Amino acid sequence: MVNVIRAVNRWTHRIFLLIGEIALAAMIVVVTMTVILRYFFNTGIGWAEEVPRLLVTLFTFLACAMGVRDKTHMCVGIVYNRFRKDGFGRKFLEVFGDVCVLLCGLFMLYYGGMRCIRMMGLAGTLPMTGLKTWWQFVPIPLAGFLITFDSILYLTGVLKPGDTLFSEPDKDAAELYCDSLTEEAAVADGTVLDEEIAKAACTQPSGEAKKEGDAQ
Repeated sequence: MVNVIRAVNRWTHRIFLLIGEIALAAMIVVVTMTVILRYFFNTGIGWAEEVPRLLVTLFTFLACAMGVRDKTHMCVGIVYNRFRKDGFGRKFLEVFGDVCVLLCGLFMLYYGGMRCIRMMGLAGTLPMTGLKTWWQFVPIPLAGFLITFDSILYLTGVLKPGDTLFSEPDKDAAELYCDSLTEEAAVADGTVLDEEIAKAACTQPSGEAKKEGDAQ
C-alpha cells in the first residue's frame, strides 16, 4: 500500500511538473515574441500581457508546492542544528514544521477552492482572453492540494526526510562541518593523511567533532 501511495505521489508531481514546465516555456515564448513585435515591427498582441500573467501565476504556485515535496524551501536552522542528529529535538521540529506546512496547504486548498467556486457563479470574464475570472485563482487550490498531500505523507512516515524526487538531498550543518574537518585533516601540514584517519573525523558525533575543532 505504501509503494502504491508513493507511486501516486511521484506521478502526480511529474504531471504537475510537466504543466509548470509548459506554462514557463509558453510564457517565455509569448513575452519574447511580444518584445520582438513591439521593438522591431511597432506592433503587439492584445493578449500578450494577460496570458503571461496567468502562466506565471500557475507555475509559481506549482513550483512552491514542488518545493514542499523535496523540502527545498529556505529555512533557518540555528535552533534545529543545536540538537543531536536523529534526536528528539530534531524530530519534534521536523514534525512541527510539517504540521505548519500542512495547515498552510489546507488553508490554500479550502479558501482557494471556495474562491473558485464562488467566482464560478459570476458572469465576469477576463478582458482579452474571454476566460472566466475564476480561472486565474485555480493555481491556489492546486498548490494547496499538493502541499497537503506531501505534508500528510511526511507526517505519516510514507515519505522520509531526504527522500527527494527532483533534487539531491541536502546535508545538514553537522555533516558539512564534519566534511570540513575531514578536508582540513587530509591536508594538515601539507601532508595527505591516511584515508582511515580522514574517515574517522566524519564518524565522530557532531558535538565531539566541534569540541575537537574548537580545541585546535
